[in-house]
Amino acid sequence: MTDIAISPHFITTPSGARLRTATFPAPAGVAARGVCVLLHGQTEFIGKYGEVIGELQARGFIVATFDWRGQGMSSRALPDSRKSHISDFREYDEDLATFMDEIVRPLGCPPPLALAHSMGGNILIRTLHDKPGAFKAAVLSAPMLAVSTRGYPRWFANGITALMNGAGRADGWVLGMEGRDPLNMKFEDNLVTSDRNRFARQQALIAKQPEIRLAGPTWGWLKAASASMATVMAPGYAEAIETPVLLCGAGKDRIVLTPPARDFTHRLPHGTYVEFEDSEHEILMENDSIRERFWKAFDDFVAAQGI
Repeated sequence: MTDIAISPHFITTPSGARLRTATFPAPAGVAARGVCVLLHGQTEFIGKYGEVIGELQARGFIVATFDWRGQGMSSRALPDSRKSHISDFREYDEDLATFMDEIVRPLGCPPPLALAHSMGGNILIRTLHDKPGAFKAAVLSAPMLAVSTRGYPRWFANGITALMNGAGRADGWVLGMEGRDPLNMKFEDNLVTSDRNRFARQQALIAKQPEIRLAGPTWGWLKAASASMATVMAPGYAEAIETPVLLCGAGKDRIVLTPPARDFTHRLPHGTYVEFEDSEHEILMENDSIRERFWKAFDDFVAAQGI
């Protein structure tokens, strides 16, 4: 687990969002396999994926990645930069489209492979549906297709989200998020990984650059996320995606719901499902045993696609 040197290149979307992007070449002496577009989950940032980037490079991939608007070192929507806020997931669609046009396509490779986690998986699915052929294949890690309501009835969670947005509180904190500072998070309180060392590495990165941290979403973000999840889970949506997809579920996920992701895979014309029954939400940040099994599934899937 090593830190990576990031040489950022900033791009601006048509709506004015400023995105931090970075590319990492395949090492000399390794057979080139094209580009892998790496898409992060909510609250994440480029540096967190240093280990993953290195593993992709060692497999011969040029890695292209970026911070979504409102995350990492990309521009934030609100004065309180700890809030994760967006009005509509079409804004994220614009981020990915701009990134593909300005960073990925100039690399001159065939359609790339995509590796996306959680929220990044949701956004990628939207592109796979709307832009057939944009990617040769996709690997999804615990995609955000349905989220846990943490013990609250779903009707209550949906109702209070609608109420707060209707009351003009779209930019306000979701309940319990304001007091959540990642700088003070203890390993015992985290819900995403069983690996103490990888958790500590992430915390060190945040402590080094506190401005990259996010405490949690706003009611507006939650409304937009709920709408996007409803869109991608609608009848006929998965069935229309022709791109080969490997979907990896986490058996101990406490952030997103695994059964809907499993069912979604079965609806895909070219879907493959693998579940890591002992994994928390962040499969790519988990312990060595889980990660070794993930990379075995990844390698087998990618080879089957002729990549």
